Amino acid sequence: MSKFFKTIMAFAFLSVLPFSASAEVTFVSWGGAYTESQIKAYGDTYSDPDSIIFEPYNGGLGEVRAQVESGNVAWDIVDVLPSEAIIGCDEGLFEDLSDVEWSPAPDGTSMEDDLAASGVTIMPPCCAPQIFWTYVAFYDPDNFPGNWSGAKPTGIADFFDVQNFPGKRGVHTWANAIVEMALVADGVAVTDVYDVLETSEGVDRAFAKLDTIKDHIVHWSAGSKPLELVKSGEVVMSLAYNGRIGAANMSEGENFEYIWEGQVIEQEYICLMNGAPNRDAAIDFMIHASSSESQAEQAKYITYGPMRASGIDIIAAGEPWFHTGVDVLSQMPNTPEKIAISVIGDPTWWADNGSEISERYGAWMGN
Repeated sequence: MSKFFKTIMAFAFLSVLPFSASAEVTFVSWGGAYTESQIKAYGDTYSDPDSIIFEPYNGGLGEVRAQVESGNVAWDIVDVLPSEAIIGCDEGLFEDLSDVEWSPAPDGTSMEDDLAASGVTIMPPCCAPQIFWTYVAFYDPDNFPGNWSGAKPTGIADFFDVQNFPGKRGVHTWANAIVEMALVADGVAVTDVYDVLETSEGVDRAFAKLDTIKDHIVHWSAGSKPLELVKSGEVVMSLAYNGRIGAANMSEGENFEYIWEGQVIEQEYICLMNGAPNRDAAIDFMIHASSSESQAEQAKYITYGPMRASGIDIIAAGEPWFHTGVDVLSQMPNTPEKIAISVIGDPTWWADNGSEISERYGAWMGN
């Protein structure tokens, strides 16, 4: 048989194989340092790293909904915020994964119990856990005003106390977290925040507390902005994503200090698109990415915390854990002592009430 004929026969054989035999799983996430940490922790450690294609997107369910409703699904796995995970599951945009056998913790604890141990109360049935990230207040001690007599803010009430801690505050342009923080600053226990927000009086109370700093706020919308505001001295304190602060401290030599008390801990999920073109391979990768070991591995590259409690145990046993050879737990938002003084974000409450609260917050900013 000639070489040419063998080549033609081989091509003919390959052309009748199912497309999935050589298909690649498309994993859509937020880009930047976060996606880079996923590539290193999940992609590079996967059994077939070249089969996972990471793509950035701008968040939201718009493109997800468009793909599913058109029947032209190009993505397999999407990294989403918790309220979007719940809505996506309810609308059938993501596939139910209740029957998947997720990886247990190293000691055999089921993933469900492992999540419960870290404070997770809701697990959308079509998703797998990723990380805890937080909205947290912080400041630069190098720029601390001398008229504060050496006192430093220690809790979220100090963020709202412009009398004893004068100066501008950096706050984001959306309602999430700031309304919860306002209630904690007003004396509500971190475990009671959403019970209070269930009432119209509780929402009014949060906005009344916000009024106390309204004239002292500098709003930001880009994640890098609060660090610039604090470093320049334009604001004395700001809210920010904890991962941004951690990256500045651990990789850029900054010395920002956190105000952990009153932080709002948010969850992040990866979900399977309904109609994913590479469903089985995608599920296999999701099992890998949601394992305790993989989630701990991600903390080597970014200071977001594993949603699985056993992931924190792995990090603690392996310190110094960060890729630069330094301890990371002091920068992580979900160690047990920090969980005790934090609000655990309630994605169901935000899925049910987010539109109304966001509309009121937008009007409040504009008045």
